[in-house]
Amino acid sequence: MRRLLVPALVLAGVALRVPAGASTWEIDPAHTATQFAVRHLMVSTVRGEFTKTTGSVEVDDADYTKSKIQATIDSSTIDTRVAKRDEHLKSPDFLDVAKFPTITFVSKKVEKAGEGHYKVTGDLTLHGVTREVTLDVEGPSAPVKDPMTGNPRAGAQATAVINRKDFGVNWNGILFRGGFVVSDDVEITVDAEAILYEA
Repeated sequence: MRRLLVPALVLAGVALRVPAGASTWEIDPAHTATQFAVRHLMVSTVRGEFTKTTGSVEVDDADYTKSKIQATIDSSTIDTRVAKRDEHLKSPDFLDVAKFPTITFVSKKVEKAGEGHYKVTGDLTLHGVTREVTLDVEGPSAPVKDPMTGNPRAGAQATAVINRKDFGVNWNGILFRGGFVVSDDVEITVDAEAILYEA
């Protein structure tokens, strides 16, 4: 089995290219994917996702590095395409979703890291534990108007690697030949799309 994430949110978006002023973009759960990957039995990579991520990006158009991001992942929406594995990941061995129903990310710092790239540092809260995590963000894309609603949309991709044991997710099994059933490192990828609801 693997362990989860995060993003994270994580999650996820970052300052968006919009006309001058301040604006708040809402993360679109229907077009946002929070995915994770872990090594299984040290021989293969198992991937899964959380199917519901919400949140917002407060954009400072004069200085994108002053923008703020917050995202919330519904822990119960974990999906690895295997029902028994999903139930184990929801159990107290891993996410304990009954006790910790959400995973959250709140940004504290946004730094430009090259053309079209940002470093977004913030607090990731997973399994009741909060740790500082830095996301590598590619984007954001130039906004386009939704042909159905006319609202601007933009997207970004955020990636990070976390150690699940830093968040108290410690379950594992020992293989007879040495090594473990699940890796400690979890790779996170968030493909986020956000909407600007103009007045």
